[in-house]
Amino acid sequence: MEQTISANRWQTQRGQKINLHTLHQKFNNFSDSQAGNRTAWFLFALVFQGVLFLPLPAVLIYYYDAPVAVLAVTLGLFFANIIAGMGGASIRTLLGFFAAGLVTNVLMFILFLL
Repeated sequence: MEQTISANRWQTQRGQKINLHTLHQKFNNFSDSQAGNRTAWFLFALVFQGVLFLPLPAVLIYYYDAPVAVLAVTLGLFFANIIAGMGGASIRTLLGFFAAGLVTNVLMFILFLL
């Protein structure tokens, strides 16, 4: 079996193609494909963060003695998402804020849980 190497892909020994796009390029491609669903993503992000992450500071502060800054970070990310969505930001910005809020809140939860 002959292996081919190009700028974007190469053939592996098992015949699987490996794409060398960076994570950022994949995120941009996904975001651009979701441009028609901007309002749905905005509402999904608000509901997701409102249900899962807004109660998180109360749990962390009350049970795990986390500082009050956890509340400020969580509310800041939530309101930044609201302002971006209502301000007419692009789909890349909306999904970026959603991803940033998701990663930040999960990392805070793991940090104070351990």
